[in-house]
Amino acid sequence: MKVSREDTAPRQVVLTVELDDTDLEPSLERSYRRVVNRVVIPGFRKGKAPRYLVQNYVGREALIQESLDQIVQDALDKALKEQDLEVFGDPQLDLVETDPVSFRATLPLEPLVDLGDFRSVRLQPDAVEVTDERVDEVIERLRYESAPWQPVERGVKFGDLVTLDVEGVIAGDQVMDDKGVDFIPNQDNPSPFPGFSVYLEGMNTDEEREFTLTVPEDYPQTAIAGKECRFNVKVLAIKEKGLADLDDEFAKGVGDGYETMEELRASVLDDLKEQSELIAQRELESKALDEVVKGASIEIPDLAMDREVEQMIDEQVRAQYNRDMDMDEYLRNEGKSRDELQDELRPTARERLTRYLIVRQIAKEEGIEVSDNDVDAEVERLTSGAGESGEALRRAFSSENARVSIRNTVLTRRALEHLGQIVTGAAEETETAVEPPTGSAEEPGEQHAAEESAQSTSEETPAGTPDQEGGNSGDNES
Repeated sequence: MKVSREDTAPRQVVLTVELDDTDLEPSLERSYRRVVNRVVIPGFRKGKAPRYLVQNYVGREALIQESLDQIVQDALDKALKEQDLEVFGDPQLDLVETDPVSFRATLPLEPLVDLGDFRSVRLQPDAVEVTDERVDEVIERLRYESAPWQPVERGVKFGDLVTLDVEGVIAGDQVMDDKGVDFIPNQDNPSPFPGFSVYLEGMNTDEEREFTLTVPEDYPQTAIAGKECRFNVKVLAIKEKGLADLDDEFAKGVGDGYETMEELRASVLDDLKEQSELIAQRELESKALDEVVKGASIEIPDLAMDREVEQMIDEQVRAQYNRDMDMDEYLRNEGKSRDELQDELRPTARERLTRYLIVRQIAKEEGIEVSDNDVDAEVERLTSGAGESGEALRRAFSSENARVSIRNTVLTRRALEHLGQIVTGAAEETETAVEPPTGSAEEPGEQHAAEESAQSTSEETPAGTPDQEGGNSGDNES
């Protein structure tokens, strides 16, 4: 095997690998043993024909193609060891020739990260203050959520629960025909189109009303965007929340063992303080990371940056699919080409990848690690309150990609928490390990994020990140 190396960009090399017959022999034998069971050679039972006859029958190139992916992967692994290269993510592979096999591998190397004197950064979290107004807001929300809906004999008000029959027609085509649908009108409710709620205000039970609304120009369903929709609406029922008095009986009804409003308010106050302190700590960690980024130097391979941009585009595609829109339609609506979108996203991609690499380097220099047991514990934490869906989540989290995502999430959290200790002067510079966080409180939205990480790990791990140690596989772009 012949390997030549060319350094084409900072932290990026191209290896040209050429194989001879000796290199190919084990793969040709492997291909023969698979192919011989699929072909019929006159005079031989299936699977019994000698190799030279099978090769003459299907062709030498067909035997090479049978194992080409494995041939390239094995040769690349060997070349990486010979060249002593540590790659950052998958290579870009280009097949030059099939017989003899030769290919080019563009390899993003591990970025160079110099954190500078990050341990000298000093910051303090913002002071936390919880006002009586915030406590009142939480209690009022509890009051509203626990209140039953009660029928009323009056016109519709914003915030009521209204049961409706709704018909909508655009250019003679019926686009909506809902019977007995429940709807809560609000001034800023954009459903089904902005302004719909306003026309319901003041309507009485059994009253019908016709009105016309213009569909927004940026409506996801472009076929009706900008067109007029004629609505016919009938109110079937009107209900309002029957709000309880804020007394000790209300506190008992909330649950969790409260006997008085005083106990409930004290508990709400404690929860708000805990949440506010967590938010202040996260803001401190973010500011600390900003300061470390300012003082750090970093070299990132172009291929890793390109893939980070493509990953961000893929994330936008998935977001648009959730709105029944594909990427081409999204680009048309935005008036951009894919190249223009790439250029627009590149600064954000660089910032995201830079912050990830710096956090990873902090973890490395501070001796922060995440074991398999830590991943198991995090999975248990994320699924323990999931009820009936907990087992399904555990199965989803058992995949290697999901576990890599969880491992990176835990590592990032620990590294940032440790950075927060450093900048406040709470951490010793000689510390070589960090204990896992003792807090069990789940941050807002964390369960939802956990479920998504089981479906797709790209949001958790930048595109340039190897999925596992030593992962060198790549896509053949021939």
